[in-house]
Amino acid sequence: MTTAREIMTEGAECIGAEETVLEAAKKMTQLGVGALPICGTDDKLKGMLTDRDIVVKVLGAGKDPAQVKAGEFAQGEAVTIGADDDADEILRTMTSHKVRRLPVIDGHRLVGMVAQADVARALPEPKVGDLLEALSTD
Repeated sequence: MTTAREIMTEGAECIGAEETVLEAAKKMTQLGVGALPICGTDDKLKGMLTDRDIVVKVLGAGKDPAQVKAGEFAQGEAVTIGADDDADEILRTMTSHKVRRLPVIDGHRLVGMVAQADVARALPEPKVGDLLEALSTD
């Protein structure tokens, strides 16, 4: 069975919880990504910051992205997948939490990201179709 480690994109970079949303936006631009994991000073994953969060919750709310800290978007325990978890677990986790990106952890260390596109490339069409349907409905 395919594991998260086999289909993930390696080398995911965090934004520090104390870094600003402006710094996060610059990093997203530089990396060509739409989301960054938020890591605390203890190097543990605290949550995810998306480009949509920046637009809606910062810019749209009239806040200054140079003043808002990325850590303000860390909401409880982050939804993750273990590096050795299988494809069925990836699908279950994405579907039940309605997320399109999953940080992949090995122990407590971030080792990569599994995105909806990674799943689409790696798994059979029926499974991908079920995931797309689950993520597209409210």
